[in-house]
Amino acid sequence: MTDERPLVLVADDDEDIVALVSAVLSRAGFDVIQASDGARALELARTKRFRLAVLDVSMPELDGMDVLRFVRADPDLANLPVILLSARAQETDVRIGYAEGASKYVRKPFSPRELTEIVRELVP
Repeated sequence: MTDERPLVLVADDDEDIVALVSAVLSRAGFDVIQASDGARALELARTKRFRLAVLDVSMPELDGMDVLRFVRADPDLANLPVILLSARAQETDVRIGYAEGASKYVRKPFSPRELTEIVRELVP
């Protein structure tokens, strides 16, 4: 067993959301690396060994759905658990997220406790 904390990618163009998610996950025992747009998130995903990614659906450069598609198409990343975090709360949006390969779809505003439970479920 290792003392290393699981590494999580958090990508959102809203600094407050990034700070909140990062603080919540850090307190829950995860190390967090942040990105403020989808292009940076994808670059980080390809160079770091993340155990999970939390992606906002609406971001500049590449949106969360685009990043998710690239992750699922990359054999080295295809199994990475991805949580989509979005204010887009229509059932159609949620269905599309799951169809693209999201592990979970969390609607904003979200419960920090619920998010922590989902992350712990996906990164045992």
